[in-house]
Parts: sequence; structure tokens; C-alpha cells
Amino acid sequence: MPLAYDILDKGLEKKRHKRKRIVPKPNSYFMDVKCPGCFNISTIFSHAQTVVLCAGCQTVLCQPTGGKARLVEGSSFRKKPEY
Repeated sequence: MPLAYDILDKGLEKKRHKRKRIVPKPNSYFMDVKCPGCFNISTIFSHAQTVVLCAGCQTVLCQPTGGKARLVEGSSFRKKPEY
């Protein structure tokens, strides 16, 4: 009996709810954010619930929302690798 979908398709697995995946894993991650003012790099949680300030110049790096944190315009980020 053939399967209705490919279970190894990562794109399809990523769209599913975190509890309904074959191998469950969270949607949250840590990321490195570069400050647009002083170019200092800070590590921030993707679903931060408080305002995160830059350690060097005290500017706001992200604002909390109901889910993921909203980054300030002009800042760049990259996801930290999972181990």
C-alpha cells in the first residue's frame, strides 16, 4: 500500500504542527542579531517576551509580539545551528 505523501519531505514536515510531526521539535530557535548602530552581535531567542537592548549602545533590537519577536528595521540576523 503506497503512502499518501512522502514522509521524508522536509518542507512538508516543517509546515505541520510541532506536535504532529514524525520527529517532534520546537518552532523556536536562537539567533545572532547585529545591531544597526554599533554592529555589536547579540544572541536573542526567537520568541523573546521582553524588549532586548544592545549591550553596547542601548538601542532596542527586538520588540515582543504575541509569538515571534519583531526585529528592529536595519538589523540583520542568522539562525544559530542546532546540535
